[in-house]
Amino acid sequence: MRAVICRAWGEVDDLKVEEVSAPTPGPDDVLIAVKATAVNYADALMTAGRYQTKPDLPFSPGLETAGVVAACGQRVTRLKPGDRVMAILAYGGLAEMAVAPQAETFPIPAAMSFEEAGAFPVAYISSHVAIRWQGRLEAGETLLVLGAAGGVGLTAVEIGKAMGARVIAAASTAEKLAVAREHGADELVNYSTEKLTDRVMALTDGKGADVCFDPVGGELFDAALSALGWGGRILIVGFVGGVQQIPANRLLVKNRAALGTSLRYFRWHAPDKLRRSVDELLRWYEDGKLKPCISHRLPLEKSVEAIRLLTDRRAYGKIVVVPGLRGD
Repeated sequence: MRAVICRAWGEVDDLKVEEVSAPTPGPDDVLIAVKATAVNYADALMTAGRYQTKPDLPFSPGLETAGVVAACGQRVTRLKPGDRVMAILAYGGLAEMAVAPQAETFPIPAAMSFEEAGAFPVAYISSHVAIRWQGRLEAGETLLVLGAAGGVGLTAVEIGKAMGARVIAAASTAEKLAVAREHGADELVNYSTEKLTDRVMALTDGKGADVCFDPVGGELFDAALSALGWGGRILIVGFVGGVQQIPANRLLVKNRAALGTSLRYFRWHAPDKLRRSVDELLRWYEDGKLKPCISHRLPLEKSVEAIRLLTDRRAYGKIVVVPGLRGD
């Protein structure tokens, strides 16, 4: 099979497509014939050796995928060859075949394309886990979403609306905000031209947001924290803009909470809640409340370009690599 291979820690530009042996599923795993795999910031971090976990070299990046079950391990009972599925992976999605644990492999609706499914698991499940279980968002509350046109941020906008919240989308350009509006945002804030805190306070009549979904961090975190009302919860989802410092006194005086949320660890510690998240997300998809946004589709040979589009912030929504797509 063909696969994108990392043979040494370094830049994504060093990744190469090679002919390698197909992986073998373990007793609790399924082997998936890959139809589509979305790229994530973590692919670049993992390639550089700076991710939370470091696979043994060589390996293929790719933390999510979709395709058809080709084979099942002897203890697999939930799935069978021929099933259309999506999966969360430890790594290995940027290949023609990938192995996934059955507990983190999910059948997809008949109406869902493989490209949508390949872009679904990491972003949508991460956002749902953060907003539902950590943020405890309630209908009628206000959700502020930073990086609202990104692969994860855009899903947070849709999930907030599906949960009955008023959603304020914040992003750095008018074009990105237009995408957020198309996916259900009620109000928009351009934080490259407006002061985030002032604008959110104006939009909430001085009350502040109830929950902030923050995949950006850095300097924006301070402004977002100030934009929270009494009892507000800020969800720390990522650090694209840098790792923020949290002033504990500002949490105490307004009864605020800063909550970290990581799908990688959540799925190991709370598998029952993970399953409930997936079930709710797929119901919402079938009801038309979730519409995965894919801005680029590239062949396997252009996986480096796909990751670079993401890390250079030249895309919105998700970027999908399709092994069967022609590269010329």
